[in-house]
Amino acid sequence: MLNQKLKNHHIILASGSPRRQEFFKNLGLDFEIRLKPIKEEYPPRLTHFEISNYLAQLKALPFKFELKPNDILITSDTIVWHNNKALGKPRNEDEAFAILKMLSHATHEVITSVCFTTTSFEKTTHNITKVTFKELSDDEINFYIKNYKPFDKAGAYGIQDWIGQIGVTKIEGSYFNVMGLPIHAVYKTLNDIVDAS
Repeated sequence: MLNQKLKNHHIILASGSPRRQEFFKNLGLDFEIRLKPIKEEYPPRLTHFEISNYLAQLKALPFKFELKPNDILITSDTIVWHNNKALGKPRNEDEAFAILKMLSHATHEVITSVCFTTTSFEKTTHNITKVTFKELSDDEINFYIKNYKPFDKAGAYGIQDWIGQIGVTKIEGSYFNVMGLPIHAVYKTLNDIVDAS
């Protein structure tokens, strides 16, 4: 349905995430994956969704001068927000353990920002989901890190993994947002873009 509406547009997904790519396939969209390396750094004054908004927009910058009039570039970033700070991807097992210990028996926020860029405009949306974990034992945390190696995941976990299945006791908001893309918001924004053009 949406693919038909977008027939005069060319969607570029700038993400190496297999999960995000799968979401786009599930929407029935024709899209191209285009990747450019970028240093994911943000000014320390930014907080909460300002961080993910900034990073999603930053990821669009290297593409701006090569976009054609019918292109829609989609970039995104996900952070975990807990105790007034952003938790990124762990660099090693010790960091992963420390992060999961922090999230244990607590509620945190997962924030994903998605930036839509064309030759004529840029629009950024963000989505927030609250996730509550039970108290995780050290053995459970170590088992998860050893077997699932969550070093490419913000907050050191994937909700679709074993730890999400045994550890998440409550979720408020979009499940898919926690996986890395608020697909309902992407669908709505793409529809809005087409309707406005």
